[in-house]
Amino acid sequence: MQEMPPHPELAGRVVVITGAARGMGRAYVEGFLAAGARVVATDVTWTGDEEFANKLRANPDVQVLDLDVTSDDQSDRAFEAVLDKFGTVDVLINNAALLQMRLVNPTGRVTTLQTSDEDWQKSFGVNVFGALKVSRRFVQPMIEKHRGSIINIVSSGLLNFSHGGAYTGLRPSSGEMPYMAGKAALATMSFYLADELRPDNVAVNIIIPGHTRGSWFDDAVRARVAAGMGAGRRPNMPEHIVPLALFLASQDARGVTGRMFDVMTWNIEHGLGGHERWADHEIPPDLEQAFAATD
Repeated sequence: MQEMPPHPELAGRVVVITGAARGMGRAYVEGFLAAGARVVATDVTWTGDEEFANKLRANPDVQVLDLDVTSDDQSDRAFEAVLDKFGTVDVLINNAALLQMRLVNPTGRVTTLQTSDEDWQKSFGVNVFGALKVSRRFVQPMIEKHRGSIINIVSSGLLNFSHGGAYTGLRPSSGEMPYMAGKAALATMSFYLADELRPDNVAVNIIIPGHTRGSWFDDAVRARVAAGMGAGRRPNMPEHIVPLALFLASQDARGVTGRMFDVMTWNIEHGLGGHERWADHEIPPDLEQAFAATD
């Protein structure tokens, strides 16, 4: 991991991370541990990432839990387990997501009318209702002690821009429904939740990671290359999200809340470099040639 700005105020804080086994979730876990926080790493499955899970379990400042965020029972059990071990929660990162390529097809591309009601129910079940279920539980210790931070992860595909009095979407041709609709719902919920929790001094903010080599990214790119769609541009390494996450985790509602941040823009503005610093050059050999052609 590249060197991160220090955040001594996070030492000893309890940070709950969903979707923590791989990709960006793993980067959050490692980043917060490096900052001295105590980390609760949850995921629906640790299969294939047992080595990482075992390494975490050997650390007394880490709790590793199985958590399907769509399950009320599992959310209750996870919350109780965290309170039993650490006694409180200071930060929640709602990183768990049902990615498009894990829902519709390996390329992640489909038209809206090709999707089924079940696709939307599954996607919203994780990406919206899952985040809400987890937030309802883990925000309680923050409200009780009048301090805390919730960080929700969305995608730039939800963005729209005003042109001559009308709004247009950023990339509506990308075939990413229902994933983007769910992320848009999560962002809107976050803005409202930030206002509602302001009297309790709990911050709620939103992160847009941008084009990042997250969970199952390589498999999706392989499928797109095989389908003749091309690899696209080189992704950023997951670690580029960590500095902003550390900053937002240190906030409460007296500081920054109700904001949505683009990670790369924030990194550049804070002297942490842009794509040239954070581009991932550890791509598997079978994909490196495809990405090198776009550099």
